[in-house]
Amino acid sequence: MFVHFLRLVGFALALTWGPLAAASAATSVTGVRTGEQLNATRLVLDLSDTGEFRVFFLADLYRVVVDFPVMDWRTETGPSATGGLIQALRFGSYDSRTSRLVVEVRRPVKVVRSFLLPPNGSFPHRFVVDLSETTREEFLKAVSDGAATGGRPTQAATPAPPVASVPAPNRPRASGAEQPGGPRAPSAERPRDLRRVIVIDAGHGGVDPGAVGANGLFEKDLTLQVARRVKQRFEASGRYRVVMTRDSDQFIRLRDRVEVARKAKADLFVSLHADSMKDARIRGASVYTLSEKASDKEAESLAQRENNADLIAGVDLSGEADDVRSILIDLAQRETMNLSATFASQVVPEFQRYGKTLPKTHRFAGFAVLRAPDVPSILVEMGYLSNAQDEKQLWAPEHQSRIAEALLRAADAYFGKLAKR
Repeated sequence: MFVHFLRLVGFALALTWGPLAAASAATSVTGVRTGEQLNATRLVLDLSDTGEFRVFFLADLYRVVVDFPVMDWRTETGPSATGGLIQALRFGSYDSRTSRLVVEVRRPVKVVRSFLLPPNGSFPHRFVVDLSETTREEFLKAVSDGAATGGRPTQAATPAPPVASVPAPNRPRASGAEQPGGPRAPSAERPRDLRRVIVIDAGHGGVDPGAVGANGLFEKDLTLQVARRVKQRFEASGRYRVVMTRDSDQFIRLRDRVEVARKAKADLFVSLHADSMKDARIRGASVYTLSEKASDKEAESLAQRENNADLIAGVDLSGEADDVRSILIDLAQRETMNLSATFASQVVPEFQRYGKTLPKTHRFAGFAVLRAPDVPSILVEMGYLSNAQDEKQLWAPEHQSRIAEALLRAADAYFGKLAKR
């Protein structure tokens, strides 16, 4: 996982938009390198075809972000990809139409120029961006002034409106469409569908790979595999309808994952993860529910790393304070958190049936992805990719099926327990 704590102080500033020929869906990045050009650091991407691009930057820490149409990254970012002002690169899908390159820079920068070069001799199409150092004051002034060069600038993201009202947490249905917490409006598409709605959240994705295993495997790939197995097992029971926050290698903002659950009127939200630790001896599963006060320093550190996932992809969160405050106020209604803890108490023994768990398996932390005020939510750390034994086990199909079975049994027990209230 990327562990930088990034505090955004401005909004995304578009520096240039390259209105060029439309890129083919087959366009791929075949090479990446950096070099020093006079007083600038030059980043070059070799492309199989031409296309449009958009360059902007974010503070703070300092990042330059480049958006392309969907492209295939077919090269490694080795030592030749960093140097000068460039500290690190990340690349991946941002949404269904956009691939995103995030350039972490060492100091405040300005984009001197960005452009595409046509093929020349042995060189293919190339995207070029030149970065030069500037002062922090000039950098922040440019952000606040909204200055832009080039073509059509990108508008700053419009803050989401605060939540106007929050329905009662979803509980087990009584006969008909009535629930103890109030009636659920029947769906126009499925007026007779009385199955529980479970949202399965495959952690990370796209430009955010999450933890990297001892053998180089990505957390984002593991969570998606397990999420698909969980969906299959839950729906095969006939008692549940499953909605996934993502079903491909795609970056989804944390707040958008929460909104998926709320719009689906979910009865439960389960976020799947697999952590990485410096101490490779640590292994075992754990289950988290929301609390503003973490149960221990490890839980607090994990929540901070997970909550920074949006920053990795260059997402500006500066306009979301009102929404977060609204959600925190709603969370004063303790029922949702209590229901989350009730579900977690059913998950823990099921996990202990099939494998290793951490001491004090049920833990508490301030995960942003658990903040749906009206949907009981848990975050499952299935194990540690930094531990060779856990990593091998987590990638085994039979173990993934055991995770799915454990979650199903826990959900059945949870709804059975609430029905008796």
